[in-house]
Amino acid sequence: MTGERDLALQAKAWPFEEARKLVARFAKAPPAKGYVLFETGYGPSGLPHLGTFGEVARTSMVRHAFQTMSDIPTKLFCFSDDMDGLRKVPDNIPNKEMVAASLGKPLTQVPDPFGTHDSFGAHNNARLRAFLDGFGFEYEFQSSTDWYKSGRFDDALLGVLRHYDEVMGVMLPTLGAERQATYSPFLPVSPSTGRVLQVPVLERNLDAGTIVFQDEDGTKVELPVTGGHVKLQWKPDWGMRWFGLGVDYEMYGKDLIPSAELAGKICRILGGTPPEGFNYELFLDDKGQKISKSKGNGLTMEEWLAYAPPESLALYMFQKPKSAKRLYFDVIPRAVDEYLTFVDKVHGEEPARKLENPAWHIHNGKPPAVRSDVSFNLLLNLAGAANAETKETMWGFIRRYAPDATPENSPFLDRLIGYAVRYYQDQVKPTKRFRAPTDAERAALEALLVKLDDLPADSKADVLQNEVFEVGKAHGFTELRAWFQALYEVLLGQTTGPRMGSFIQLYGVAETKALIRGKLAD
Repeated sequence: MTGERDLALQAKAWPFEEARKLVARFAKAPPAKGYVLFETGYGPSGLPHLGTFGEVARTSMVRHAFQTMSDIPTKLFCFSDDMDGLRKVPDNIPNKEMVAASLGKPLTQVPDPFGTHDSFGAHNNARLRAFLDGFGFEYEFQSSTDWYKSGRFDDALLGVLRHYDEVMGVMLPTLGAERQATYSPFLPVSPSTGRVLQVPVLERNLDAGTIVFQDEDGTKVELPVTGGHVKLQWKPDWGMRWFGLGVDYEMYGKDLIPSAELAGKICRILGGTPPEGFNYELFLDDKGQKISKSKGNGLTMEEWLAYAPPESLALYMFQKPKSAKRLYFDVIPRAVDEYLTFVDKVHGEEPARKLENPAWHIHNGKPPAVRSDVSFNLLLNLAGAANAETKETMWGFIRRYAPDATPENSPFLDRLIGYAVRYYQDQVKPTKRFRAPTDAERAALEALLVKLDDLPADSKADVLQNEVFEVGKAHGFTELRAWFQALYEVLLGQTTGPRMGSFIQLYGVAETKALIRGKLAD
């Protein structure tokens, strides 16, 4: 471990750079609470999306990098803001009318439109936890409702009451004149309606720990700020939580940088030290718009995992977190193949290089040996050429390409084949657009048939690729890219495609000749 620790302290991968902030933070003494606390926040007003997963995955990578550098114990809290009032009905849920009747109530008091849990907040929390558990994250789930109602936030909330004017001094300059007139960091939960109210505080009683406000029916009500009777506005809540929990590390989206700065000021007012931070760029949908839980645009966790292994998703989160990235179906194949490249390479690398390999971070320093004889993109093209609807059809071709591979001894490859068939059927097949060859292309394809007739059925990819290459040159394709694009468009119905030699070897020489003849006849 000492050797790996020394290497980690010098490693350049971004999780190590982040972890070194915490090493410096506790260089003189470990935290008084006995552990370093990592936190991720989750707003369960809509269904979980991949951005939520990305935050947990990236934070876990930093946590593991820190554990490689330090012996101080760590914890990761996945904290759900499930006491927030529901502001609007999400677009992508059933039973919208039922949910609309509970607008303004804490999410843990809103009925579950799916009918599976005690509340909408509990439903969405369960969705998040089920996915995180399925991926194997080590974390502790924390509920805002539980922390407020159990009294564990009471001391911090009384601190906000004592420092009310200072907190207001931080928040009011960020608000417009109309909002300033009614703003309060405390949001009382109405005793009469159960809704979280955005109302001004009329009186404060520091000795009793209470506030006075006007309820929805016009009556003046006095409530304690403790015990779950009030909820803080989210920015003061964030700072209070950092103080109350003793958070040492939290990352957040680029759009939340100003909010994090305000939360840090409030944390300091309460007597705490804000956590080390990292801001990442946002995920975009296919139209370049920010993905949103309530809109349901972009990919969901379930959609990615229907078409690709979770390891590919973790890689996508690891790469370039400071760059905005599109999060849509067409990014999946490349992510899968890049994962296969990294996990294959890591086992032969020197120790220092391993720590820079994304596979090391994805698998907490223990990347598995993964056999995959065929790239995901090649599997997609095979599925298209064979019009495969089942894994069994695909295995019939793959056994010729890799005779010793079976579903039993190559389970990861077997999973990839299933993903490829599903992805092809759902995402590729509906978009295929075949075209007829030009006269020049027809002549080249006929020449390619002659070349393939002269080759044995077990020809290897390099030999086949060279023959395709030579045919293109011999038939006047000065830009060979145009020759290969013609092959893709005529034979596969797409503008890009695989290395043709590898495809022909996998699909079969005889099958490729039949494919060419069929397209020439068409």
